[in-house]
Amino acid sequence: MIPIISIVGKSDVGKTTLLEKVVRELTSRGRRIATVKHDTHGFDIDHEGKDSWRHKQAGAVMTVISSPAKLALVSDTDHDHTLAEIRDRFVNGVELILSEGYKREVHPKIEVFRRGHYEELLCADDDNLVAIAGDPPNPPDNVPVFDLNDVGPLCDFIEERFLGKE
Repeated sequence: MIPIISIVGKSDVGKTTLLEKVVRELTSRGRRIATVKHDTHGFDIDHEGKDSWRHKQAGAVMTVISSPAKLALVSDTDHDHTLAEIRDRFVNGVELILSEGYKREVHPKIEVFRRGHYEELLCADDDNLVAIAGDPPNPPDNVPVFDLNDVGPLCDFIEERFLGKE
């Protein structure tokens, strides 16, 4: 089963930037990574006037856009899918899924914390908090803290704990 790690934290704290750095570093090490972005407000990738948008407007419940380099799926859904559902239905050929968001799910979490953005860790009492990236004031004793600007040690931790690197 493909492991899932969620990058969590408040808005504008640097989750996307950290995720980008981690993906770059892990892929440079030869790892195959998938990402999932949770958007509670909804989104559109099939823009008005484009063929895929026209297919959906005509009533298709699923549209696949395919090219030699990319494939995208736009599908109607009846609920907000869990990470496990997304992994099991749509993700294959990777070693790790990194998600941005999903702070309420039961997967391992890395919280991004920067002083001045908020006072307390969001996941301090969450048993699934496995690491913190940033400068928290009072991190839990059993949770390692990593520098936001140097992702090498964080990626070492991810590989050792979740990808079986010896």
